[in-house]
Amino acid sequence: MSGSLVDTPRLPEAVGPVGSGTPDPVCDLFASRSLREHYVRGVLGVVLAVAAVVLAAVASPLFLLLLVGSVLSWRGCISCWTLGLTATRARVGRVEG
Repeated sequence: MSGSLVDTPRLPEAVGPVGSGTPDPVCDLFASRSLREHYVRGVLGVVLAVAAVVLAAVASPLFLLLLVGSVLSWRGCISCWTLGLTATRARVGRVEG
């Protein structure tokens, strides 16, 4: 036992197209360890982006910091988050099924 009370399954290594054996950069850059973590990152990004738009209407420079937080939580744009979602679902699916 490695100091943890619950053994969590290890996620398989990210690989490219089936049979290629090459690393998949989408999984490495955008995927999360679990679907729950990925959804939390997505919701946090949306909340920060909406707050940034509201603050931009008030002309507060704080909106730029909120946009940076949104981009960091999405690990890029919303399309990057969506790519990560599909990669996370594929990775978690390989572990569970």
